[in-house]
Amino acid sequence: MSEELQVDKGWRVWWKLTRPHTLTASFAPVFLGTMIALYYTNINWLLFLAMLFACLFIQAATNMFNEYYDFARGLDTEESVGIGGAIVRNGVKPKTVMQLALLLYGIAAILGIYICYESSWLLLVVGGISMLIGYLYTGGPYPIAYTPFGELFSGVVMGMLIVLISTFIQVGSIPNFSILLSIPSVLLVAAIMLANNIRDLEEDKKGGRKTLAILVGRKNAITILSSFFVISYLWIVILVILQIVTPWALLVVLSLKKPIHAIKVFREKENSPEVGLAMKDTALTNTIFVFLLGIGLLIGYVLL
Repeated sequence: MSEELQVDKGWRVWWKLTRPHTLTASFAPVFLGTMIALYYTNINWLLFLAMLFACLFIQAATNMFNEYYDFARGLDTEESVGIGGAIVRNGVKPKTVMQLALLLYGIAAILGIYICYESSWLLLVVGGISMLIGYLYTGGPYPIAYTPFGELFSGVVMGMLIVLISTFIQVGSIPNFSILLSIPSVLLVAAIMLANNIRDLEEDKKGGRKTLAILVGRKNAITILSSFFVISYLWIVILVILQIVTPWALLVVLSLKKPIHAIKVFREKENSPEVGLAMKDTALTNTIFVFLLGIGLLIGYVLL
């Protein structure tokens, strides 16, 4: 059995079940939204932590719903590429996966109530819709992940909404500044989902999915992925030129190596374990880019 198909044991099973490489898609937007809030108010760090862990738990639960329903629909096999497959490869009971996902949702809901109490009860509606979308991404009769709209939903909910809510709970409003800075986050979270669909294109075809990557073809999907990266970096450059953000925001260029490598691998490799590295680099691009953007805002604020 190859290294890619080795059975995990102990804590590694549960750690991989959360699909940790995707969790940064929750952490980075919370950090960015909080750094934006610095320009308007003093930060409530308990609220920051509550928001951070609520988002991480919702993301982990969403990944577990994905695990459960991919198994239920016969998409996961022992030969499946990627970090999923804890049920088929490691013998985790499907019922256990679902129960754990619902438990994480419950904890996130409790944290959400605290966040609403400290900010606005209107967030109950927004948070509830976000959690519903997280479930419907792979659950329900018409999973979002099986359509061409997976990138759109994930990008808007995880890339934009998390940034805006993280700012709102601190400031009490949504400044235009936060909307502008959430755009690259939208694109880079969408890039994670698109990269995943490029990697899984052939298996998804067999499973009856109609993802964006399947509809436009592998080559065009890689081109779209490239455009997500290019627009994200150019967006920050333009905001700096227009003096909307501090020049320190250009720290994001330090992350360029990751997307360049990801695109190179996707173009040169197809059925290879190396494609998994391209997927990882895409996720890291989101993390490093958004984190560096937040650091740039922090430095700019301190030097004001």
